[in-house]
Amino acid sequence: MEISGIFTAIVIGLVLGILGRLVIPGRQRIGVLWTILVGIVAALAGTAVAGAFGVADTPGVDWVELALQIGLAGVGVGGVERLKGRR
Repeated sequence: MEISGIFTAIVIGLVLGILGRLVIPGRQRIGVLWTILVGIVAALAGTAVAGAFGVADTPGVDWVELALQIGLAGVGVGGVERLKGRR
């Protein structure tokens, strides 16, 4: 993986993490790094799930894949927030 791929993954992870935080109501007590990590994992998992259902490569914008990624980011942010809230 080249440096541009790593940078792109971080930017996409940040955007998906922020969108995931917007999906969850209320205030989340997790940091920016956790948000980025959750976003990156959600991007990878959403792409894998979309590929499994055969909707990963469609003409134009992949709305189904994007919706899956945002939904998974929301679930991830909620899960991390719950785990960190127990401490």
